Amino acid sequence: MQIYFSPEVITPHFQVLNVVDSTNKAVGNVAFLFDEKKLFVYGILEEEGVGLDFKDLVTPYIKGMTKAKPGVDIFSCLYVGCKKIKLSEEEEEK
Repeated sequence: MQIYFSPEVITPHFQVLNVVDSTNKAVGNVAFLFDEKKLFVYGILEEEGVGLDFKDLVTPYIKGMTKAKPGVDIFSCLYVGCKKIKLSEEEEEK
């Protein structure tokens, strides 16, 4: 199943994006909250079978956002079903 971002609310301080499938059915959401030197990412996806797709969708989006604010610290909490997913190897070591 292909998944995509569908913007719900976008402001200079936060973004809320729905995660939708190819039929435009909402299967989750993700929120990006900005602070001066911090980026908070919270998201949940209902469909467990597309966890890697979710990670592959979120990771480049975050990298793009960090280009706008170099040196920002990223704090993430992402779940697929009831399982937390890690965005990087560094997170897995903690």
